[in-house]
Amino acid sequence: MSDRKFAVIGHPIGHTMSPFIHKRLFELAGIEGEYSVIDVAPEELPEKIKMLDKLDGYNITIPNKREIIPFLDKLDKKAELYGSVNTVSNKEIRQGYTTDPIGFLKALEAESIPFEGEVCIVGCGGVARTIVYEAALAGCSITLAVRGEDIPMRDALAAETAEKVPGTKLSVCTIPELEASDLRPDLLVNATPVGMYPHTDAMPVSENVIARSRYVFDVIYNPMETKLLETARKLGIKALGGMSMLVWQAVASHEIWDGTVYDTGDINKLILDSAEEMQKNFR
Repeated sequence: MSDRKFAVIGHPIGHTMSPFIHKRLFELAGIEGEYSVIDVAPEELPEKIKMLDKLDGYNITIPNKREIIPFLDKLDKKAELYGSVNTVSNKEIRQGYTTDPIGFLKALEAESIPFEGEVCIVGCGGVARTIVYEAALAGCSITLAVRGEDIPMRDALAAETAEKVPGTKLSVCTIPELEASDLRPDLLVNATPVGMYPHTDAMPVSENVIARSRYVFDVIYNPMETKLLETARKLGIKALGGMSMLVWQAVASHEIWDGTVYDTGDINKLILDSAEEMQKNFR
């Protein structure tokens, strides 16, 4: 099976951890597969789709997660619900999937962090959208907190979620309102880039909000240990970073492509190895 070919497409796509992670996953599965990086702008998709068809499968990152959909023959239920695709399987047909929500849920599950009760999500971008939808589907009570300038985007996401997931329990606020509240989240999620390298001294919320939380999840994976995570752990709060989500969503892609089942211990080691690789090459 040495002729198996896969890739990640996006634009621009200079720095990505995908080749390191996916090549290791092929090794763990005993599969010989090539995994490359291809820069494809959205406007190039019509001319590049035949080239992509020669691959056994591929991953998609920004800005093509929505733009790829018209070129696919079928979407799985989650991709259809989200209107977003990050994995394509080229078997009999071009089928699109989204593994981002699976990656998030598996990351929590692997660390025994429950996804229930009151979930406070800071931010309203693409990753926030994934987590808001999953929280709504899980029946959680959601608080969506953003900066003042993001209120229109926040309100659009809240309305969209309420429409697509009937019965959603969702309230909105600004970050200053969150700071002044007495909300005690079961899970606090940072879905913003605040704290990402090189601005590693920043946190999206204060220590006061963190201290009121039962668990903390930070979508950022560079650095592996953000100030938010460091502060949570100092307070005795179990916390988890974004590298686990990145690796688990890649695992889900391989399950789609080859039906591979991985050992949790192997994946935990890959998460740590990926963090070390990132430190060496992306800092």
